[in-house]
Amino acid sequence: MQPATLQRTDAAADIARGVLRLFDELGYAGITEFSLASGRRTDVIGLGDRSQVAIVEIKSCWTDFMTDTKWWEYGEYCDAFYFAVAESFPRERLPADVGLIVADRYGGAVLRPAPVNPLASARRRALVLRLARVALTRWRSNDPEQLGPDVPALRA
Repeated sequence: MQPATLQRTDAAADIARGVLRLFDELGYAGITEFSLASGRRTDVIGLGDRSQVAIVEIKSCWTDFMTDTKWWEYGEYCDAFYFAVAESFPRERLPADVGLIVADRYGGAVLRPAPVNPLASARRRALVLRLARVALTRWRSNDPEQLGPDVPALRA
């Protein structure tokens, strides 16, 4: 089976790559295709150095936005929510009360900062711990020898 990021459209994958590069510049560590406790899957989620959580919903075209009925649920799981789109996307049609990122495969830019709505501390703690476990498990599955022979392998 292919990794989740390879199952996306080329346009969405390029935007995700640019968002991850932007997150690096902004001091966030990010991963793609992260499942929340609600069962919803984020396109990109990032963790800042003070445990700030940002979620990015990628929209590769207007039809993608119009057929999506779940994006508003992500606000319960982040401090800041963004849409990320390509340069050619009709940005004026997106809601004005969320953040906006324009990205391509080489990077991105925040055109509109997201309003900050701090997470409850219990939810933040649970989310940060889950993010750490998922990210480390993905890393481990990419290079099993990286951690050395003394660390037992994680099984799916």
